[in-house]
Amino acid sequence: MSDRPRVSVVIPAYNREALIGRAIDSALAQTVDAIEVLVVDDGSADGTERVVTGFDDSRVRYLAHETNRGVSAARNTGVEAASGEYVAFLDSDDEWLPRKLDRQLALLDSRGEGWVGAYCDVVTADRSTAGRLAAAVSESVFRSKAPREGGRELAESLLSMQVFMGPGSTLLAKRDALRGTGGFDEGLSIYEDWDLVLRLLAAGRVAYVDEALAVTHFTGDAPAEAYVGNDERYLDRNADLVAEVERRGVAVRHIHRMGLVGHFLTEGRFLEAREFLDRRAFTRPKDLARLLFWSLLGLRALAAGRTA
Repeated sequence: MSDRPRVSVVIPAYNREALIGRAIDSALAQTVDAIEVLVVDDGSADGTERVVTGFDDSRVRYLAHETNRGVSAARNTGVEAASGEYVAFLDSDDEWLPRKLDRQLALLDSRGEGWVGAYCDVVTADRSTAGRLAAAVSESVFRSKAPREGGRELAESLLSMQVFMGPGSTLLAKRDALRGTGGFDEGLSIYEDWDLVLRLLAAGRVAYVDEALAVTHFTGDAPAEAYVGNDERYLDRNADLVAEVERRGVAVRHIHRMGLVGHFLTEGRFLEAREFLDRRAFTRPKDLARLLFWSLLGLRALAAGRTA
């Protein structure tokens, strides 16, 4: 029998003393026993190292960067150190349900050759009542029927923002296929996981487990302006695919500009949002519905700011 783990779990961490234990516990509680848990401490200045090394379990390994290099670099360090057949990613503030890896591995085993990874649905905790209502409205009004698994078809769904998979805590992929992608782009702090998945899809197909097997904890979002440069880099890195999808009639760059509009509007920053609007937004019923929805959220944010 080989001592090689079936799955290497990679958890990037930066100043997560208060949360990292929950993530590690959820990985060790998986019904798949043949795992290793690689925690990559990305230059923390708190007690993250003490918490991780305090686990009395040989499956937990502590790796560290001397300085903070970002989540993409931390994940790359984990993938490089991984010895498992598969690598699964878990953000340090999130957690898994016990059968998460089991369900993904079973699905991939049933699919056979050509399938290089799998992801699952998520449920988000810690959202405010307004946040939960906004998510429910968005899901019911703007739900997409785009393909949620496959190869090029899934790449198109992801690139056109019709599928949101949260790979940072849901993706399980073959280690060799991941290494073949060249790893996470360390110049991206947003979209870095989607960018990796697009390159993974060039090597094979990714399956979808239609169950919420990961719990993401909402700790706030990046400011709207942070999305601007990251979005541009993400699209430029995948320019050939963007062009191919747009030739098929999918307005990828318009869709992404609308996404930027949404980030600014929901923060109540209406003037900045105008910079990313184009005329097509006013001729498409779904875009008009989004603009109204985001504007209402922005007005609520402004009202909350005035009463704070």
